[in-house]
Amino acid sequence: MSTTQSERLRHLLEPLVASQGLDLEEIAVDSVGRKRVLRVVVDSDAGADLDAIADVSRALSAKLDESDAMGEGEYTLEVGTPGAERDLTEHRHYVRAVDRLVRFQLTAGGELTARVLGVDDDGLDLEVPGVKGRRATARRLAFDDIAKARVQVEFNRKDKQGERDEQDKDDMKEEEEEA
Repeated sequence: MSTTQSERLRHLLEPLVASQGLDLEEIAVDSVGRKRVLRVVVDSDAGADLDAIADVSRALSAKLDESDAMGEGEYTLEVGTPGAERDLTEHRHYVRAVDRLVRFQLTAGGELTARVLGVDDDGLDLEVPGVKGRRATARRLAFDDIAKARVQVEFNRKDKQGERDEQDKDDMKEEEEEA
């Protein structure tokens, strides 16, 4: 997609996406054979559920139909969210990744995988998991030290409520054993 078309589409669609309470993360036009596909990626601090995606998709479709931004040919509009394993490129992405495991490629070389605990204007507060039974350690990472960052998918991590439920079960077992 040419920069001019990308800029025109962003200028046209971003206010509409924002009016729906979402952020426009990415726009891409791909050619698939003779057909074109316009992919629009949206997100928000609270995430975007299927109803929000459907609403913004209808609004974008109507706006594109009344404009000539996509030209005369046919195209397919696809609207979605960034997905589970997303690159973190904006400050808001890091804020949305709080409590998530992230793999960082560092500007000085090397990699670091850690959980994001907090974000401010200068960088991140992280929890680096312990290795081989060692405790996790705290670390501060400045944005300038990050070459690339990507959220990691965790299949076996309990959510906070699950952890509380497990702790409650353990407490109950201890009380039963004491009785």
